[in-house]
Amino acid sequence: MQGTTTADPAIAHHAALDARMVRAARGIRLLTLTSWPAGQERCFLDACAAGRLALPRIEYPRHDFGEVRTELEAIAAAADPDHPLGQYLRESARSWATAAQLLESLGTPAVTQHSVRLFGRPDEALPGDGPSAREAARHFISIADELDRELMAPAEHITVSATALQLQLQRELDNFFGERVIEVELDPELISKAAAGATRIRLRSNAAFSDYDRDQLLQHEAFVHSLTALNGREQPVLPSLGLSSPRSTETQEGLATFAEQITGSIDIGRMKRISLRIEAVDMALGGADFIEVFRYFLDAGQAAEESFASAQRVFRGVPVTGGAAFTKDTVYLRGLVSVHTFFRWALREQKLQLCRWLFAGKMTLADVQRFEPLFADGVLEPARWMPHWITRANGLAGMLAFSLFANRIRLDAIAGGSEPLQL
Repeated sequence: MQGTTTADPAIAHHAALDARMVRAARGIRLLTLTSWPAGQERCFLDACAAGRLALPRIEYPRHDFGEVRTELEAIAAAADPDHPLGQYLRESARSWATAAQLLESLGTPAVTQHSVRLFGRPDEALPGDGPSAREAARHFISIADELDRELMAPAEHITVSATALQLQLQRELDNFFGERVIEVELDPELISKAAAGATRIRLRSNAAFSDYDRDQLLQHEAFVHSLTALNGREQPVLPSLGLSSPRSTETQEGLATFAEQITGSIDIGRMKRISLRIEAVDMALGGADFIEVFRYFLDAGQAAEESFASAQRVFRGVPVTGGAAFTKDTVYLRGLVSVHTFFRWALREQKLQLCRWLFAGKMTLADVQRFEPLFADGVLEPARWMPHWITRANGLAGMLAFSLFANRIRLDAIAGGSEPLQL
């Protein structure tokens, strides 16, 4: 691989730029730096229980990424816009620069503008000129609310503690790798229920988890987020593929949610939670404050602790008084639809290999298509680790082939009102 890099001046040039970008982006820790200080949840919930509900008061440290943004712009300017690696570097460097601007604006309404540039809005159309993410969210919320909970299996009501889940996940991961590669840890300050890096998965200490949660965490956090980070770190030409670049968030979350779907690990409750967050982002953008969004989650059936955590996700880095939002949660449904559509397209075009290359690092759907000749020539390495479902080509192709055909059947043409289904 080193020979390939040295022999091709264009590849060597962009490899050097990528190394500079990795160094420049090291301090742009978007989710970490937008997180609230510890102790906010307990103070808020104690006041709520005492009938003294008040908006949280969050103070953010000031950041100056001026030199970093200058370096990122220089990297983008030096990259060749006609080369696949150059296109990747230009888009990635400018995405990191936008994230840096967001962090420099913490606590102000300007965060919303930068967040929308990175993650989009709930009212944007889904791929294929479909409905908006918000309309899709309302669809899933409606279905979840209509379902009778008594239809759920008793086991689906049983929860396990974060400590018990930690032990279960650690055993599963050690068996998958054959050694200790990823450490599962408890984190009392985590906003989401779980978060994954290359070698560490964190679980929120006070969260309760179901059997579905366990499978979702394995497929979503471990076998997508962690594996793509591990594989990306092993790219000798493009090690930035091991970083959680803001511009790859939509594809990453879409791929991770698709993994839940394709393995049967997702349930309607999970779809409702994702959808509630999208609706909450839209509420905040429309003027709802933190308390209103917190109550929205409560009214939707979430416990107080979960409602606080869900509302906190929406108000990361922005004023809690309404009219602003951290819009990352809008990418989940858009990413899921995009990845699902991409996999079906890859099957039709006999390009399922592209789907496997998606696991070779944290990239977008556009990246993996641009990189096709680079993978074919050995410039980029294929994924070392992949989840079982993507390696079983026949099973994956079977499910996608059925999806391609079933989508041609219009449900409204075979069922109407109270009449029996005509099949």
